[in-house]
Amino acid sequence: MDTRRRSSLVLASATAAAVAAGGLIALTLTAQSADAANSAAVDGARAPAVSPFDVSGGASVPFTEYEAEAANTTGQKIGPDYTQGTVASEASGRQAVTLDQGQYVEFTLTQAANAVDVAYNLPQGASGTMSVYVNGTKLDQKLAVTSQYSYVSTGNIVGSRTHHLFDDSRIRLGQNLAAGAKVKLQLDSGDTGTATVDVTDFEQVAAAAAQPANSVSVVDDGADPSGAGDSTQAFRQAISDAKAQGKEVWIPSGDFKITSQLPVDDVTLRGAGNWWSVVHSSHFIDQTSATGNTKLYDFAVFGDVSVRNDNSPDNFVTGSLGPNSVVSGMWIQREKCGLWLTGDNTDLTVENNRIIGTTADGLNLDGSAQGVTVRNNFLRNQGDDSLAMWSLGSPDTGNTFTGNTIVQPNLANGIAIYGGSNNTASNNVIADTNALGSGLAVSNQAFLQPFNPLSGKVTVSGNTLIRTGAMNPNWSHPMGALRVDSYDSAITTVDVRISDTTFVDSPYSDFEFVSGGGHGYDVSGVTVSGATATGTGTVVVQAETPGSATFSDVTATGTGATGVYDCSYPAGTAPFTINQGSGNSGWTGTWPDCSTWPQPGGGDGSGGTTTGGSTGGTTPPADGNLAKGRPATDTGHADVYTASNAVDGDANSYWESTDNAFPQSLTVDLGSAQGVGRLVLKLPPASAWATRTETLSVLGSTDGSTFTTLKASAGYTFDPASGNTATVSLSSASTRYLRLTFTANTGWPAGQLSELEAYAS
Repeated sequence: MDTRRRSSLVLASATAAAVAAGGLIALTLTAQSADAANSAAVDGARAPAVSPFDVSGGASVPFTEYEAEAANTTGQKIGPDYTQGTVASEASGRQAVTLDQGQYVEFTLTQAANAVDVAYNLPQGASGTMSVYVNGTKLDQKLAVTSQYSYVSTGNIVGSRTHHLFDDSRIRLGQNLAAGAKVKLQLDSGDTGTATVDVTDFEQVAAAAAQPANSVSVVDDGADPSGAGDSTQAFRQAISDAKAQGKEVWIPSGDFKITSQLPVDDVTLRGAGNWWSVVHSSHFIDQTSATGNTKLYDFAVFGDVSVRNDNSPDNFVTGSLGPNSVVSGMWIQREKCGLWLTGDNTDLTVENNRIIGTTADGLNLDGSAQGVTVRNNFLRNQGDDSLAMWSLGSPDTGNTFTGNTIVQPNLANGIAIYGGSNNTASNNVIADTNALGSGLAVSNQAFLQPFNPLSGKVTVSGNTLIRTGAMNPNWSHPMGALRVDSYDSAITTVDVRISDTTFVDSPYSDFEFVSGGGHGYDVSGVTVSGATATGTGTVVVQAETPGSATFSDVTATGTGATGVYDCSYPAGTAPFTINQGSGNSGWTGTWPDCSTWPQPGGGDGSGGTTTGGSTGGTTPPADGNLAKGRPATDTGHADVYTASNAVDGDANSYWESTDNAFPQSLTVDLGSAQGVGRLVLKLPPASAWATRTETLSVLGSTDGSTFTTLKASAGYTFDPASGNTATVSLSSASTRYLRLTFTANTGWPAGQLSELEAYAS
């Protein structure tokens, strides 16, 4: 069996239940016109999500990435959406732009470029082209697009839905563009009818390299660079000739069709560059053993894999390259796996590669790996773990995944360490995991036997996790961004060191400690030192199994519910112990009810113990803002943009009502009747939030049921040039419940508010 079959991830814990926040300030909205909604899409109404290229760490890549939703467009922006199976949920930043006929998305370059790779989605069964314009001039060549390599279904993996919805297509533009140039993707007559654009990666591609001395060209041995003929035998002959003569194998510019695996051992294969030398093969290398010193440099391998068959080796590399081998500068796309490595790969280096659109893993060390270094690679759109160590048969020992950037693994983890000894994951950036996985997992999940559990030391250091963790459909509640999982055996004699981790906008929790098989095996011996968490959806620590961990210098801001969820399974097992070191802040509260699961934004987010979302008490904060931290509810909200975001004291988080469903309301309970003379309304201060006017009235109530008008309906303009702030003056009315009623928003077809501040005067 090539790639492992995913067994059911069953955790028989209490079913999660939605927790409604108590108390109420309400914003009610009415629908705007279709033209206004379309204008919102053009103007960039939503704040852009944090990009994996906006943070330190990760891979140094040769391209500049541009998000479609931040570009100029006449299309429809979709997302943010975290719902498994939706197109937006698999997009970078959970947002993208859908184009229909005649619509476009236009990118203004900030760096020179002469080529572009586009991540896109088409409706299932569709194929065609997109037109490309440069500075207003339509190019003769078009971008080929297809849904053939999307919409993967894996019925053997419990809890999965049809996924892997995006694909990539690339094109050289035929000219060198300077910064400031405009490149437009448009659906003209004759193009595909509908397409969704996620990101574009613009790149200044160097000229094709010349054939090096001391090399044998595959063309000289009969390979067809047009891609029409079968070049398999010519490649085999060139490999044989090169080994006999002590030379390299040269793959010049062109397209080469390979129809069966090649014997690549103790030889170097080198291309003219991964935009120039392109091999078409779904089964390039497949060998159980090799003597080593195999080198693969600077060419692309495009497969033709549109399904996932775990009994078929549809991979770029299957098996062994042998000791001291190198894979560098490769572009690997449309394979089942990039590299599925078994046997002896001691001291292998995999670096500076792009692995895109695999239906299963990007790279998997399937037992026996020693001293393997995987560094500075870019991986996108994997249908399983992007990078994994799986200690089947013999343990993976002393391996390192470092400095990689991983985006959009759509069915599992960004990085997973399943068993093994003394392995490291460091300085990686992982973004936008979706279903059945975390950003990074350290686990004793065996899948098959004989499995070698975790031992020695596991080092997880300097990683940045952006919007990682997912709602697991098998567990009926979320998986954390960084998971330590005693799935099939305890983690008690292992030194797990987690340090200097950055969490950004985790949809649910940051750290999760769990026994995913439902056995309640201990997780202990974990040390967490140095972490920052901003915008966490529910809790910082999600503990569901006995054990302990020591935390120091872990700080959290903008947490949606409270600090800790500590509910071990099975019932009656000991709770998880959190040993508090120095320097922790912002996450001391504990979720009080193990029969419910905190929803994103379903609590006060404070450092104290919560009571199912109600903060209690009526003492106003020291800054005089009567609404800060108070219970808030709404009549509807989009995704994770819940009511509590409007009273959390963080202007960068925001509430957004259900789109296109006016009227809507947001209500805040001040706890007792208060004299309110002034409201300060805020939207996020980022300049990406275009100027807009929201029309609203203010209502008040002493009992939460009968409301009177405190301020008649009027338009309030939010301008990023002046801080995106508006002030509403009241006649110092005494009220407990505040309600704002919106009748229009020129920037987005929904109510939007990052902060509602209420003051006595």
